[in-house]
Amino acid sequence: MGTPDFAVPSLKRLIADGHEIALVVTQPDKPRGRKREITPPPVKEAALEAGIPVYQPDTLRSDEAFGRLKAADADFFVVAAYGKILPKNILDLPRYACVNVHGSLLPKYRGAAPIQRSVINGDKVAGVTIMLMAEGLDSGDMLSTASVEIGEDETAGELFDRLAELSPSLLAETLVKYAAGEITPVPQNEDEATWAPMLDKSEAVIDWTKPAESVRNMIRGFNPAPVARTSLGGYGMQVYAAVRPGETSGEAAGSCRADPRGIAVVCGDGEVLILTDIRPEGGKRMKAADFLRGHKI
Repeated sequence: MGTPDFAVPSLKRLIADGHEIALVVTQPDKPRGRKREITPPPVKEAALEAGIPVYQPDTLRSDEAFGRLKAADADFFVVAAYGKILPKNILDLPRYACVNVHGSLLPKYRGAAPIQRSVINGDKVAGVTIMLMAEGLDSGDMLSTASVEIGEDETAGELFDRLAELSPSLLAETLVKYAAGEITPVPQNEDEATWAPMLDKSEAVIDWTKPAESVRNMIRGFNPAPVARTSLGGYGMQVYAAVRPGETSGEAAGSCRADPRGIAVVCGDGEVLILTDIRPEGGKRMKAADFLRGHKI
């Protein structure tokens, strides 16, 4: 069970290892892009390419969904960024367990956007947890973990891709060991649990009264979606990247000026942040320095 690109490497690894994938469950096709063309999820495309049957229910809380999944007669249900909560009657179906691939070092960052939130919060380390699924949200016992350092300028999209490549080998090893009784599940410490709710566009507006590092982390965490945004002299714009040159200013937060490197903006701590990669409203993504050639501040 999975939907976005993050889940594809794990699916392909299970196929390559010779496991019989009885069924792939994914979200329904949805309109995407400016033309709103109906597009299948990446996991569906990967499954069809491998000749695996695909099921795309609107809900798992129906008799039809229960019957379809029961008929699969599975040893494991493997879930990776599926996007729907599994009810208890579904969790109880597989012979061994429902196993989830989660993009954080649990119990930190339970929820839909663990990778983005770790970047937004300026974390230095991220990772993947393979866990048993329970009725609570990402609250099940842990089976294994793997971690990576977050790059200084790494975006959420880049970290997303790295964790997607880290997950398959950890998942493959964990499934075999768990089935052989070689792994003892470890309960999560509820006192250390934190939440990572899905990003909302309302959060994407940059608050220039915050410190420069906080703003830069926010820009990295919202890249590639929904993308941080601000306005300049009436121009709305999305911001994909910014750098901290180590400069300070006594001007008010939000004050800005042209700079050979891009648009220099004063943040709440007096530090200057230079916006380097932007997309003006109604325009194309471009270097901020190129934007300034046609727009004076």
